[in-house]
Amino acid sequence: MATPLIPLRHFFDNPERANAKLSPDGATISYLAPREGVLNVWLVPADGDGDPVAITDDRDRGVRSYFWSRDGRWLLYVQDRNGDENAHVYAVDPAHPDRVRDLTPFPGVRAGIVAAPRATPRELLVSMNLRDRSLFDVFRLNVASGRFTLVAENPGDVIDWTADRHGRLRAAYAQTPGGDYQVRYRDGEDEPFRVVADYANEDHGHVHGFTGDGCRLYVGSARDADLTRLVELDPETGAERVVDADDEADLSGPWISDRTGTLQAVFYLRDRLVVHPHVNAFARDWEAVRGLHRGDPVITGQDADETRWIVVFDDDRDPGATFLFDRTTGNARLLFRSRPWLEPDTLAEMRPVRVTSRDGLTLHCYLTLPRDEGHELPMVVYVHGGPWARDAWGYDPIAQFLANRGYAVLQVNYRGSTGFGKHFMHAAEREFAGKMHDDLIDAVRWAIDEGVADPERVGIYGGSYGGYAALVGVTFTPDVFAAAVSFVGPSSLVTLTRSFPAYWRPLLASTWFRYVGDPEDPDDRADMERRSPLNHVDRIVTPLMVIQGANDPRVTKQESDQIVAALHERGVDVEYICKDGEGHGFVKPENRMEAYGAMERFFAKHLGGRVASD
Repeated sequence: MATPLIPLRHFFDNPERANAKLSPDGATISYLAPREGVLNVWLVPADGDGDPVAITDDRDRGVRSYFWSRDGRWLLYVQDRNGDENAHVYAVDPAHPDRVRDLTPFPGVRAGIVAAPRATPRELLVSMNLRDRSLFDVFRLNVASGRFTLVAENPGDVIDWTADRHGRLRAAYAQTPGGDYQVRYRDGEDEPFRVVADYANEDHGHVHGFTGDGCRLYVGSARDADLTRLVELDPETGAERVVDADDEADLSGPWISDRTGTLQAVFYLRDRLVVHPHVNAFARDWEAVRGLHRGDPVITGQDADETRWIVVFDDDRDPGATFLFDRTTGNARLLFRSRPWLEPDTLAEMRPVRVTSRDGLTLHCYLTLPRDEGHELPMVVYVHGGPWARDAWGYDPIAQFLANRGYAVLQVNYRGSTGFGKHFMHAAEREFAGKMHDDLIDAVRWAIDEGVADPERVGIYGGSYGGYAALVGVTFTPDVFAAAVSFVGPSSLVTLTRSFPAYWRPLLASTWFRYVGDPEDPDDRADMERRSPLNHVDRIVTPLMVIQGANDPRVTKQESDQIVAALHERGVDVEYICKDGEGHGFVKPENRMEAYGAMERFFAKHLGGRVASD
């Protein structure tokens, strides 16, 4: 008996509830939920005795990222307009929810949160490219008054800032012209920053925080190792001491007590989440939390005393199960499931699999099969973006949607994906449309050899770099794919790189110029042109769909427009969906459902999957 079709909206509409947090005093739980179809912040008493109350009333793109001020007086959220990624910081007083204030009301400026210091609960440290659109200075912001004070002016190469737990900005992470890194440090804000460590590009050196005494730095370092480890960096000598390392994965990050500054645990991502506890109490509580659910737990909030946690479980078949866990008593209470209409026994298992590339690299992949499985299925290669990112185990609405429609779904962590060591990362240098794409083809061949995929019914879909990979698929390997969908995918590496936002410029030496090329260098530009699907449209015979956000600042509308126009000039039909008011991905549920509904019909036509009536 075939698995029942799940309505499209169950995957791509807003969740019923999500992103819970706890007020500093532990008395109130906040979460996101739709208000007239748009995600907003709601509050409910933590003891469950009371009705939920909405305290924001966004009518457009919805609230997605928010947090409590340290004194519990304000809810703060970060939001852009129309997908332009120029985020502003907003504050709302729960006692007066009609009074929303834009704390960074500067047109064309992008703001970010550097720190919300416990020691100065009425203040934030925020970064803004107010003075120079390519650089972020740091300001101290009084939430109540809205007044700013400059804390640090960017000298031109700092790409990240770190404050100690007392709210003092004392570390900077800078990039050299050659794409390497420096850690800079100062004892106090009245002193200049000084260089305390240099790191080669592949060794990283990213600052994760300060030790409890505030005298040393926690840094992610791959010096003298392939995998990134957590080290203590002594700013007086530049010497490292390894604090924690994993045998299989790069460092994901440390969990540092906000109350005491002590290291609690270190996280890594293998096929699934791995945790190395450093404190007995954390180890005890983590073990108790793991027993609540089969998924991987993530702590998303806690009270100021750190006695209660909000824990959400990342699970392939149960999205967003959220618990309140009391560390004092060991008791836990299920608060909600984000999408209660999705029953775990109707969704498909995501399985980690390993594939060996033609040149001997191990590719960590995930395979999601329809519940009724079968052999020689139509298959979609679902390519992650970045490319400096990775696929991971857990609930993925697109993978589940495609599996429910009858497709095998193969997600490939191709070379250059993060988390697998610096050798794997640097195997991707200058390999766009080269060995990075070979990895996808090798994974397809594995699936065919294993009897998973029908070689005549393989499609490819992805967003951002994944969209580029889909375009590469139909231009460089048109005989492999029977259908392709590019979502905000670059068609030209030259026009893409030239159109990046100004604030990306300090990052380009270590990323695009190193891995892809500099379009202002004639030799690089020629190579980038060779690797650009736009210059090979004459090879496209595969049915193609292109999806684009009109306001995307990363992969601009030009990227999709120009390849669609080139195909139309050749008399080739291509389905093109471009939505106003959207950026690098679709935020509005109605646009998501339109796009994925069109993709559902497109793949069904060309690969033979199922289509739901809704």
